[in-house]
Amino acid sequence: MSSINRLRQPDVTRQKILDAAFAEFYRHGFQGGSLNRIVENAGVTKGALFHHFAGKQELGYAVVDEVIEPLLMRRWLGGLRGSADPIAVMQDAFRRFAGEDIESGHYVDGCPLNNLAQEMSPLDEGFRGRIDALYDRWRTTFAAALREGMETGAVRPGTSPEGAAALLVASQMGIWGTGKSSRDAGLMRQASEAVCGYLEGLRPAQDSTHGRRG
Repeated sequence: MSSINRLRQPDVTRQKILDAAFAEFYRHGFQGGSLNRIVENAGVTKGALFHHFAGKQELGYAVVDEVIEPLLMRRWLGGLRGSADPIAVMQDAFRRFAGEDIESGHYVDGCPLNNLAQEMSPLDEGFRGRIDALYDRWRTTFAAALREGMETGAVRPGTSPEGAAALLVASQMGIWGTGKSSRDAGLMRQASEAVCGYLEGLRPAQDSTHGRRG
């Protein structure tokens, strides 16, 4: 058993570094993030960091690929697979995650993906390509779910899945950006509810009251 634990230790160390780097970049931005704070918070040496990552840029790319991408899948995309009611799933996501981030206080730090998009996409092609690919997957997944909903009668005929998906993803960026800039939880909730109202309007006319909250 001890030999197995030794084999796994490098992976454990690498994950600690990634988790600490995600928290650091989320709070301070990539350019403002400190490698010294990362290794201190991860409980590792700087030598261990450079053993796993060639430098800060490679570490930043790994945070996008291995931390932010799975977070996106869990939060916004995973629940749509095979859903008979994609509108309800999307409404629940906007309400739930706005609420969770307000409760935790993280809303004042914005969305980690959007933060990096604003900061690094104009400066670094490696970041820009990775971030753009994630937003494209997000839009594509939303559009596919809405298109399937049109086929099953859960989404109003004539809806533009691609247009709606583009608006919804842009709305998420704006809502979390609003929370960060205003530090106004009520405004963030109001914006989230407005998006949920838009989604409700994508239901067929006979189902327009479905899922509406009193």
